Amino acid sequence: MSWGSPRLLSGLVAAALGVLLISLGGWWFTLLVAVIVHLGLVEFFQLARSKGIRPASKTTLVACQVLLFLSFHATNHPLASQWSLVADAVVPLASLVICGWLLLQPQTGSIADVAASIFGFYYLGVLPSHWLRLRAIGAIAPLHVQHWTTPATWLSAGLALTLFTAAMILAVDITAYVCGQRFGRRPLIRVSPGKTVEGTICGFVAAALVGAGGAVLLSWPLAPWSGLMLGLLAALSALVGDLVESMLKRDAGVKDSGRLIPGHGGILDRFDSYLLTPAVVLYFVLLALPLFSR
Repeated sequence: MSWGSPRLLSGLVAAALGVLLISLGGWWFTLLVAVIVHLGLVEFFQLARSKGIRPASKTTLVACQVLLFLSFHATNHPLASQWSLVADAVVPLASLVICGWLLLQPQTGSIADVAASIFGFYYLGVLPSHWLRLRAIGAIAPLHVQHWTTPATWLSAGLALTLFTAAMILAVDITAYVCGQRFGRRPLIRVSPGKTVEGTICGFVAAALVGAGGAVLLSWPLAPWSGLMLGLLAALSALVGDLVESMLKRDAGVKDSGRLIPGHGGILDRFDSYLLTPAVVLYFVLLALPLFSR
């Protein structure tokens, strides 16, 4: 892959924009997540329609944006606990509205219509909303991060954890791709013929090393082992997210989910690894990490 290739150039631009908006936080980062969610959902519903499925696309698109809006307020508002309850209530209420909408259509929705709509809401709404919680972890879980240290004074716990998570995903994605191209011999799984066992192992090692380094920098308990464990979990969730998207494309009979990003395909092709991972990292930090300090 040359320095002038569309894949590399678009990847660098996306990475630079992502780091900028993550650093700004607040509405800027929320806007980034909202745009990715909207475009990803549009691509997902296009895949579903290619299979004859009729999802409640507009209702689901609105529900996801409402969830992100309330999730932002739940992490950045003085009355955070009340907003958090409202944000949590959106999940079952949105599911109710989506199913109700399908019931009211002239042609009653099928199992596939309901499943695609609800899955789209969770896959590209509920899961990505955890990025906002990661970014604001200092506000929503101050007791969990009070002993963390960061390499610079301007680097808050939430910003550090968000960049840390993105770094683990990038490590597994880039290393698996490069090592797979150079050393890959054995295919990993049928739904993604380009992935190899060798590339995947290298990707897991890279994510584990980044995780271990991050744990040391943040002064986590039982570092670097706690970070190494998180790196492996992040690599696994990134891989599963990638393979799920490959499975969807394979079922729809397409190579890419779209053509928005030169050299990468669509939004889902580029951000599939980023969908499941933030929830894994958040709950590891909130539930597992405190156990290491006992």
